[in-house]
Amino acid sequence: MLDQMPNAIVVFEAENQQLVYVNPAAESALDLSRKSLEGQSVHDLFGDNRALNGMINDIKQGHVMAQRQEMVLHSLPGSIHQDSIPAHVVIAALEDPTLIMMEWFPIDQQLRSERDERVTQQVEANKQLMRNLAHEIKNPLGGIRGAAQLLEFELPEKGLREYTQVIIKESDRLQTLVDRLLAPHRKAHVVESFNVHEALERVRSLVLAEFPKGLRIIRNYDTSLPDIMGDREQLIQAVLNIVHNAAQALSEEISQGTAQIELKTRVARSVTIAKKRYKLAMDLHVIDNGPGIPKEIIDRIFFPLVSGREGGSGLGLTLAQTFVQQHQGYIACDSRPGRTVFHIQIPYRNRERAS
Repeated sequence: MLDQMPNAIVVFEAENQQLVYVNPAAESALDLSRKSLEGQSVHDLFGDNRALNGMINDIKQGHVMAQRQEMVLHSLPGSIHQDSIPAHVVIAALEDPTLIMMEWFPIDQQLRSERDERVTQQVEANKQLMRNLAHEIKNPLGGIRGAAQLLEFELPEKGLREYTQVIIKESDRLQTLVDRLLAPHRKAHVVESFNVHEALERVRSLVLAEFPKGLRIIRNYDTSLPDIMGDREQLIQAVLNIVHNAAQALSEEISQGTAQIELKTRVARSVTIAKKRYKLAMDLHVIDNGPGIPKEIIDRIFFPLVSGREGGSGLGLTLAQTFVQQHQGYIACDSRPGRTVFHIQIPYRNRERAS
């Protein structure tokens, strides 16, 4: 029964606080497997937490059968999660007096769900606006280009054709931009079973071909991941956009030979995406050691035409989000100088549900 619980739960010995059971949600929250947690104690996981120790002592001494409290839990060093997690913690005695159960969940979980829903709605509204605008621009743009070509043939002086060439080239540039805005909605969503690591290897080879020196792309794969159902080319494009952006942001680190991007895959259990719960999901993190994303745009990086790089179109992350959402998935970003993490979750579904 505890295996099916959405919140993280561990059971430990009252005497030495050594773990005897970890549910899948706790494995996901700690980013560690049950096997790697064997022999560890609650103190090993969360350090010398005075509030937590006080709750455990009250249970051990029989003062209460259960206690709940909000506190800050500190994750293990090297975890992909934030260093401190504000959480709602429950400590309870079990029928066996030698055992104690601990349950926790982030107190910002509900707030994050509501925030993600608002952001998704806002992004979708922006995308719809951009698609409508792209359609309105498309026909007049073709007329402008055609008129410039006709005018070029009629001009008596070849020197004047320089101006018509400017019109034609700028029209082509805008046409490319319009095509990119409409691209995700033109191509049919293809559903097939594929290995996510093969897709990531293709991304890795493409980026390293463009940045052959000064950049390391580290593989940190969980090779036990099952094949995923979805559109292989869309997922490749989504991850490629993220990794390529990261590589471009690492220009200074590349020149110094210190640039690195990590591709990390894991299985996430009992996840909730867009208010739907899934037993399993593919967890992908793209981590780079670049300068980070400017604070003034971090909340808007998935909006169309928002870019932190001079000369950027601001469409790469928008398209990545669109492709991930078409897989009923989740994408988010956390960034600070020296560490930027893009997090993608895509649920495992059967072929009928995926299509």
